[in-house]
Amino acid sequence: MSNFESLDNTFGITPAEVVKPIKKERPKIVISDKKDDAEKDYQYARGELYSLIEKMAEAVDGALEVAQESDHPRAYEVALNGAKNAAEVVEKLQDLHKKMKDVEIEEVKVATSNTQNNIYMTGSTADLMKLIKEGSKDK
Repeated sequence: MSNFESLDNTFGITPAEVVKPIKKERPKIVISDKKDDAEKDYQYARGELYSLIEKMAEAVDGALEVAQESDHPRAYEVALNGAKNAAEVVEKLQDLHKKMKDVEIEEVKVATSNTQNNIYMTGSTADLMKLIKEGSKDK
């Protein structure tokens, strides 16, 4: 008798009752506009941070209640560490806003950039030398 058979007998199950893992289908990746993706990601991250802040606030409240009831220094330490971590998540939310603003500013800079690299001139080298000499006389 193997170890598994003895466990089956102990717990009163048969091998046919073994639960098979459920495979979840992954959502298909949809290619979309980068601007739309950035906005969706921003909204998702923002929502997750808000949810996390709410949960952490509840946990800190519970830890403070335990600390006050037990009047134990370690309980206060845990509560204060939780408050510190919640403050860091709020800070991350502010950083998220700043990063999104920087992305928007970068998009504006790219859109308004009007650098012209390839200038084509029609004329001879004599005409070009004439223009250069006139430009140096003006200075």
